[in-house]
Amino acid sequence: MAAFEELDIHNMNRTQAVAAIDAKLRRAGGDVYRLRIVHGYRGGTVLRDMVRARYRDHPKVKRIELGLNPGETELVLREL
Repeated sequence: MAAFEELDIHNMNRTQAVAAIDAKLRRAGGDVYRLRIVHGYRGGTVLRDMVRARYRDHPKVKRIELGLNPGETELVLREL
């Protein structure tokens, strides 16, 4: 069964957020097809910008999708 996972990085600094996202990507098995990163946006865009720039070319990430919620970024790991 395909899995969709979510990671909330609110209240983390950049270093903590990168560590959390990297760990989640390392543990993502073949059944995980998307990882939704909840970074927020009202407190600033530092985490959002970091996620979108750093993981755009990550080997496990096929592409980045932006939804209707500006406080979330989805990392597409594989197609269904």
